[in-house]
Amino acid sequence: MSNQPYEAREQQSPAQREQDLFARLPEQLHGAMQSAPGWAAQLDGIDAHSVTDRAALAKLPVLRKSEMLEKQKSAPPFGGFLSQNGVTAARVFMSPGPIWEPQAPGLDPWNGARALHAAGFKAGDTVLNAFSYHLTPGGFILDQAAIAMGCSVFPAGVGNTDMQVEAVEVLQPTGFTGTPDYLKVLLDRGAEQGRDMSSIKVALVSGGALFPALREEYACKGISVAQCYATADLGVIAYETEAREGMVVNEDYIVEIVRPGTGEPVADGEVGELVVTNFNPLYPLIRFGTGDLSMVMPGQSPCGRTNMRLAGWMGRADQRTKIKGMFVDPSQIAQILSNHPEVKKARLSVSRAGASDAMKLSVETEVMGNGLAERVADTLRDVTRLKGDVELVSPGTLPNDGKVIADERDYG
Repeated sequence: MSNQPYEAREQQSPAQREQDLFARLPEQLHGAMQSAPGWAAQLDGIDAHSVTDRAALAKLPVLRKSEMLEKQKSAPPFGGFLSQNGVTAARVFMSPGPIWEPQAPGLDPWNGARALHAAGFKAGDTVLNAFSYHLTPGGFILDQAAIAMGCSVFPAGVGNTDMQVEAVEVLQPTGFTGTPDYLKVLLDRGAEQGRDMSSIKVALVSGGALFPALREEYACKGISVAQCYATADLGVIAYETEAREGMVVNEDYIVEIVRPGTGEPVADGEVGELVVTNFNPLYPLIRFGTGDLSMVMPGQSPCGRTNMRLAGWMGRADQRTKIKGMFVDPSQIAQILSNHPEVKKARLSVSRAGASDAMKLSVETEVMGNGLAERVADTLRDVTRLKGDVELVSPGTLPNDGKVIADERDYG
C-alpha cells in the first residue's frame, strides 16, 4: 500500500479543503438549477450563492435514493436531474429498482484512482476486474480508474470462474478488483485446479463486507486487501488506506451524516445516514441521501491524508439491501408478488453462507406444491439477477413487523 497520496491536495489542511469546496459549491448549485428542471424544482426558492458553509447546506432538502427512483419513473429516464448544458453521457446504466445512471465524461468519472493508489495499485499493473459490466456501472467504475492510473485491465466481470482462473495463470495480474468473497472463490478454484494464482498481491474490494477473518486469510496468502465505499450514482466516496483506520473521504465530495428520515446533521461519532453532494457536471447530486448508515470518526488518519474519515458501511437506513454487490429493493419483492397471485406475503432474509451472501425468500401461500417454489425462485432470479432459495410457509407465519427485506448478517 502507498504512504504517498495520489495527489498533494489529499494532505492539505482541512480548513483549506473546506474553503475550496464551499467556494465551488454556489456555482455548482446555480448551474444545476439552471440546467436541470429536477433541481430547479427541488431547490425552488433557494439562493444558490448563499450556500457557502455547512450550516447553509444543511438547510437544503435531502433527496433520497428512494425518492429519485420515483422521480425517474415520473419523468424517465433521469427524473429531470440530468444537466442539459450540452455535456453528453459517455454511457447510460440501469441498476436494480430500476434506477438509471449516466456516466460523466472524463477518464476517471467516478473518482476511483485515489482508492486504487491507496490500496497499492501502480502504473503498469495488470488488474483483473471482477465487478459486473452488465447493465450496471459497477465494472466500469474501477475499470476507468485503473486505466487513468496507467494500468491494464482484464474485464472479467462476474462468473465464468474457470476462465477467470485460467486468465490469472496466463496474464499474471498483480491486482484484483471485485467483491470481497469472489476473490476467495477464484483462489479456491485455482487451488483445486493446480493453477498458479500467486501473481495477485493487491486487491480493492467493495459491494459487501470484508470480514476480519477473510482479510486475514488473504493476508496469509500474501495479498493486501483494502476496501472502498462506492455507489453507482456518486462513484467512490471513501476508501481505506494503509492505516486501516476507517475510510478516508475522497476529494471533490461534501459528505454529511444526518439523522435517518431527516436532513439534520448529527454529531461526529453518531451513526446516521450518509448524505453526499458532488461536483459532477453532467449529473449533479446535492444532499443525495444514499440510504447507507455510517459515522464520522474523530481525528485524522495516521497515513497523512487529512480528509474526514468514515467508519465504513454500517447497514441501511431503509430496507434497500446490498447482496453480493447488487442492491435489492422492496419494490422488487412487490414485483415478484404481482407475478404470483398464489403468494400473499413475502419476506427476503439475507444471511452469510461461509464467505458468501445468501438469500432466502419466504412466501406465505396456501399452495404448497405444484412447482410454486421453483417458479418463484425463477422470478426471484429474473427480477433481482441473484439466485436465492424459496421457502413456502402457511399464511400468518411471517412476522408482523413491516419488514420486506431482513438483513440478518452480522457485521460485528
